[in-house]
Amino acid sequence: MTKKLAFSRPTETFGEQASLFKNYRSIGYDGLQLKYGQYASYIDEPERFLVEWDSSPGLASGLITAGILDEKNIEQLRRVYKFAEKVGTDLIIFCHLISRDQVGVEDIRKFADVFSELGKEAEQFGVKLSLHHHYNNPVMYREDFDVFFEKIKDQTVGLTVDTAHLVKSGITNIPEVIQSFGGVIDNFHLKDFAEGDWRVLGKGDIDFSPVFKAIDDIKYSGWISADEESGSGVIDGMKDCYSFIKQGLLVKTTD
Repeated sequence: MTKKLAFSRPTETFGEQASLFKNYRSIGYDGLQLKYGQYASYIDEPERFLVEWDSSPGLASGLITAGILDEKNIEQLRRVYKFAEKVGTDLIIFCHLISRDQVGVEDIRKFADVFSELGKEAEQFGVKLSLHHHYNNPVMYREDFDVFFEKIKDQTVGLTVDTAHLVKSGITNIPEVIQSFGGVIDNFHLKDFAEGDWRVLGKGDIDFSPVFKAIDDIKYSGWISADEESGSGVIDGMKDCYSFIKQGLLVKTTD
């Protein structure tokens, strides 16, 4: 698998979603990583999703979802797996919505056991489960990553590295995280950060040069997604992020 570029951003209107879905490939991206609201209404009707939005390669390359992994949430996640199998998804990108101050080390270990089992289930549908760490989620501090991934069984769960959430969580040495977890990283969410807010790539305070170098050093092959949540326009944001990533990292995109 070569490096492939994706784009992800929330959309507030049908028009914004249509613009996102119809223009990502012409701008140069290989795929989209969809926010839950962009596919939720189709979750039990994957055929309708493909008919209404066409079946362009990569349209749903990643599906972002979230929850607390209670019984109801796990059943919802299984519905996402079934949808993913039908629409050509590679990654299920999961945000664990439990506050960090409510958990300890043993809790994180127990969560890893649950994730491992869910990761095995994902493999049965031809997809990979990837943990998307967030500020104020259980895997937040640098040591949390060690605790969690030491307990993951047989690499059943990958890691989505989010540059801005690392910095917001107090982890400024992003290259160290990439080097340390190169064996489990299966996705990158690249976004910038400054003064407590998300920024378009290149418009914040994060120095991405060592980030791109670390990605190259681990010989990474997989998805690299711009995660644009700054509020910029759909097309402008896609173009700006694409140019920034292409300039920062030599990427062989797929045809």
